[in-house]
Amino acid sequence: MSVLRVGNASGFYGDRFSAMREMLTGGELDVLTGDYLAELTMLILGRDRLKDPGAGYARTFLRQLEQCLGLAHERGVRIVANAGGLNPAGLADAVRALAERLGIPVRVAHVEGDDLTAAHPGALAAHAYLGGFGIAACLRAGADVVVTGRVTDAALVTGPAVAHFGWEPTEYDRLAGAVVAGHLLECGAQVTGGNYAFFRDGDVRHPGFPLAELHADGTSVVTKHDGTGGFVDVGTVTAQLLYETGGARYAGPDVTARLDTVRLSQEGPDRVRVEGVRGEAPPPTLKVGLNRLGGFRNEVVFVLTGLDIEAKADLVRAQMESALGKITDVRWDLARTDRPDAPTEETASALLRLVVRDADQQVVGRALSGAAIELALAGYPGFHVLAPPGKGAPYGVFEDVYVPHGAVDHVAVLHDGRRVRVPPPRPPAQGTVVPAHVPEPPLPRPLPPGPVRRAPLGLVAGARSGDKGGNANVGVWARTDEAWRWLAHELTADRFRELIPEARDLPVTRHRLPHLRALNFVVEGILGEGVAAQARFDPQAKALGEWLRARHLDIPESLL
Repeated sequence: MSVLRVGNASGFYGDRFSAMREMLTGGELDVLTGDYLAELTMLILGRDRLKDPGAGYARTFLRQLEQCLGLAHERGVRIVANAGGLNPAGLADAVRALAERLGIPVRVAHVEGDDLTAAHPGALAAHAYLGGFGIAACLRAGADVVVTGRVTDAALVTGPAVAHFGWEPTEYDRLAGAVVAGHLLECGAQVTGGNYAFFRDGDVRHPGFPLAELHADGTSVVTKHDGTGGFVDVGTVTAQLLYETGGARYAGPDVTARLDTVRLSQEGPDRVRVEGVRGEAPPPTLKVGLNRLGGFRNEVVFVLTGLDIEAKADLVRAQMESALGKITDVRWDLARTDRPDAPTEETASALLRLVVRDADQQVVGRALSGAAIELALAGYPGFHVLAPPGKGAPYGVFEDVYVPHGAVDHVAVLHDGRRVRVPPPRPPAQGTVVPAHVPEPPLPRPLPPGPVRRAPLGLVAGARSGDKGGNANVGVWARTDEAWRWLAHELTADRFRELIPEARDLPVTRHRLPHLRALNFVVEGILGEGVAAQARFDPQAKALGEWLRARHLDIPESLL
């Protein structure tokens, strides 16, 4: 069967607005996807729905369609997006109304069944991560636009692939190949040079959005439209492949993809072939993301300038002590951004950050604000703050739980109104045993002894990091076989803890992926209750990998 060309036009709610038009006009496509959902987005949409029961979907998607629905119709490009969020039926109706107003004859379908909020009292939003077979049912029935709620990001690609190639639910290797392609596309320009450790390898001022050429055997080529910015090489694809993953198994509702089997090769300029992906049966349960309001949060950042930084910080803490006594959660962080004999006032200053959380908005609001601002003429010399504290804002807490596949009613609502139930995956054939743990692959031969030099890790390795609830992952890869031989032996879990002091007392698990010359570290609990709780300076661990690359080790001179 023919190659299926799937492009992506959104990696998050708020991504480049013009990307949909750019993808539709930049070259040939069969399907255009859009990923609008993340853990934090579901909380934001849940708060929107509290104000307006008819809300709960990504309104940006509608505004993009107003400009681009006609283009997609003219070019025969189908659109698949999870922009339905908490209200996919409402978004489908809004798309139909838009199409009617524009006079464009399109068939709109949606997928539902992910909403389990009623089964989880106290949750603002509780949604199961569905797979791609509901999307496939909509496309097979002739839908031009399919909107969903909470499906896995990769399902936006597996669904069209299943519909196009006719794969069965037990064709695990093919499905796993599509999952990997979907994971590579889901974050948009991150696979075309965006957020890339070695960004100076190309022009990333305006990276184009990616597309994948999928084949019937599950292999794919990741590329982008000719003439667009950024670049696609084995490094950019490796970086995205490691993003927000854990061990060798990448489990999803349709299939478990084995990341330790993925092989990448540069097929040509801006073309990376992805092959060798093996798949296993999906787990017997579905992940459910729970978002709830955790209380109220406030913060103030005191600027400490010049001499006696530590003493000034101690004075602020002592003066604020009485105002903080009733607050449940108080956190102080001193960032020593100051330099001795600094040439500017800014570089002579350190930042003392106070973050408070409590169920009572009054306690973290006016009480804190008043106490902080009253120090303006009675505090340390040079007192000022980056911004006055506010009245306290609600914050969210994310956690995940797991339910059997049968606990959800996965339904494809076709463009003509028919409702097609999507059955849960069949269990593996009798006698099929999937081992509980993937054996660690052997280490490569170590480099021979030689002179070393103290230098940043980032001179020989790339990294990308991200969040999953309260955990963070940091994927680290070497650019050469020799660097991999050193990295695999040097960067152990214990060495990682030494380099990242925040992780010193936390569980850190290291996974080896030798086909990618990569290590993947999972740090449990470093993000507290998730991004919406904003427990640390970088609440999504986006820059954790870059911090690691900036740390110094004894690196063999032969690699530098």
